Amino acid sequence: MQDTTHANRRRLLKMLGGAPMLPLGGVGMAALLTGCNSSDDDDDSPVVTPPPNVTFTSAAFTSMAAPTLATPELMARTTVGSAMVLTFSDGSTRKIELGYEPFFMTGDAVPDGKGGSIIAGAYFNNSGAPIMDNSVPAKARQFFSNCPDGMSLLKLEAPAVPGVNGNTVFAVVQFEYQSMDQSGADMYGRLPSPIAVLTLAQDLATGKLSLVKYSNVDTSSVNGLWITCGASLSPWNTHLSSEEYEPDATIARSDAQFQAYSQNLFGDPNKANPYHYGHMPEVTVNPDGTGSIKKHYCMGRISHELVQIMPDQRTALMGDDATNGGLFMFVADRKADLSSGTLYVAKWTQTSGTGPGAATLTWIKLGHATSAEVKELADQLTAADIMDVRTADPADGSFTKIRFNGANNWVKLLPGRRQAAAFLETHRYAALVGGSLGFTKMEGTTVNVKDKIAYSAMSRIEKSMIDGTVDGMKVQANAAGAVYQLHMKAGQVDSTGQAIDSEWVPVDMAAVAELVGAPISPVDALGNTHNADKISNPDNLKFSEKLRTLFVGEDSGGHVNNFLWAYNVDTKQLSRLLSCPVAAESTGLQAVDEINGWTYITSNFQHAADWGTPQSALFNTVRPILEPLVKANYKDGFGASVGYLTGVRIGA
Repeated sequence: MQDTTHANRRRLLKMLGGAPMLPLGGVGMAALLTGCNSSDDDDDSPVVTPPPNVTFTSAAFTSMAAPTLATPELMARTTVGSAMVLTFSDGSTRKIELGYEPFFMTGDAVPDGKGGSIIAGAYFNNSGAPIMDNSVPAKARQFFSNCPDGMSLLKLEAPAVPGVNGNTVFAVVQFEYQSMDQSGADMYGRLPSPIAVLTLAQDLATGKLSLVKYSNVDTSSVNGLWITCGASLSPWNTHLSSEEYEPDATIARSDAQFQAYSQNLFGDPNKANPYHYGHMPEVTVNPDGTGSIKKHYCMGRISHELVQIMPDQRTALMGDDATNGGLFMFVADRKADLSSGTLYVAKWTQTSGTGPGAATLTWIKLGHATSAEVKELADQLTAADIMDVRTADPADGSFTKIRFNGANNWVKLLPGRRQAAAFLETHRYAALVGGSLGFTKMEGTTVNVKDKIAYSAMSRIEKSMIDGTVDGMKVQANAAGAVYQLHMKAGQVDSTGQAIDSEWVPVDMAAVAELVGAPISPVDALGNTHNADKISNPDNLKFSEKLRTLFVGEDSGGHVNNFLWAYNVDTKQLSRLLSCPVAAESTGLQAVDEINGWTYITSNFQHAADWGTPQSALFNTVRPILEPLVKANYKDGFGASVGYLTGVRIGA
């Protein structure tokens, strides 16, 4: 279907004589000029701008229907059938249809800003050479990812793009992994994750963002990147990346996946050091559209999913996407500087075991460090230098039994290695000192500043959350997951009785009632095992202060199509905004309140038609219908889109 969104905008501008939009005053929400993603182009009604004394009061979203096999082409691609509805102080409303605007599809040849082109999502080794997929000799080509994930849209004081009536905007996008090679062999975690800076031309009249330049970030200075998943934009305008599922350093040297990663990155299966991965990468965008990168080793070596920095520019709340994961908090020594600080893990004191459960939270101090100090330890030490780790009971009282990645470990801290354990064996050490390492699939984290509430996605409530293997934690299973809210307060003390130097410390945790998934039995006609009108396996989370809306992206095998949702925290209304291609995950979410007067919701998808283990026999019935359509739309299934929902005008 041809996207007419920006054509509609320009036509409406012409009808209005090219007049600029007038500000509405108040919080600065101005009249909106946009089109819809429908092929119906017959509505020539001009946009009417309210008088300046009429102000914006609230926003809501209509909810699109979930696509069905009545229109299989909609199930096989990104579909947006929602709208934003604005309410103004005079009681009037305005409805703005939304559409999807891709920057590119991975595998596309995109401009490199040097007169040539580069493959979007392409993989490079530590020397900058392309990593080739030679698995099918007749189709040999450079690997490119089908899994774009975390993205940050941002503005710098940069020169405008020549010849464009607008301004320059940048985006950073990271590529989590590649599902398989062309022969169908598993490639998960076997390639170093690429990350790129996009230079975008923003049309100030329509809000349209157009790709001008794609610049791959050189990650050789940080020994490459490992499975970059969710991301966030820091208050100081840098891209905070992630490295999830940190390699288990006790076995990594002999692990086939890690050896393949090392081979592809360094040309040597034994060169990569597992302690260099599982940290927090930070990308700084330069005005010329390039990017520089560093890793912060002092924020805990965990399964970093997404880091949310609080308004104090010091406190970081971190998702930990693991079985036997923890809720971790880092308080930096200085504003806008994550290179040193104090690391904490939460203690869950359960107040309810009903449903997703509820608890009060206290905080155990794990240690204080600088990134340089921990990096030096990582360069020098092996796992055996830090902890004695056994996977069978040694029948020795000097060992402590803990849970690690869904299994029992017996661990003993070696003399003088407390600092190394806290920052390089963070999961094991946090469990050893009494942290509640029982969360399963803790994904995105975001913050509602006005209400001082953080939100955390628990993709699935299972295993260590329900089996009683973690002391004090036992709630009811929910395969569809839930979103929890955490109230934050000042004046908290840690496990040693010392004051925590932050006003943004979570003190409790309970699910948001409207954001609890609902498994269904029997399954529906498409094979959904989770109710299609409720969230399923929440993953990406972002909050918009201006819209008072929490956005939720799914990573679900319980929904045949994964969705992007909007939840208004005041009205409690849940609306489906976008449907991803079948069996694809909703990623790349960012709620951008304002860039040059426009607001955006970014959205990617990854691994379309990656069926995995079918959730039901009915799920298998859609595959022969939809898989050919996905392959036709997305480069034989290897392509994935990076983009955003229609921009909305905010401000003068």
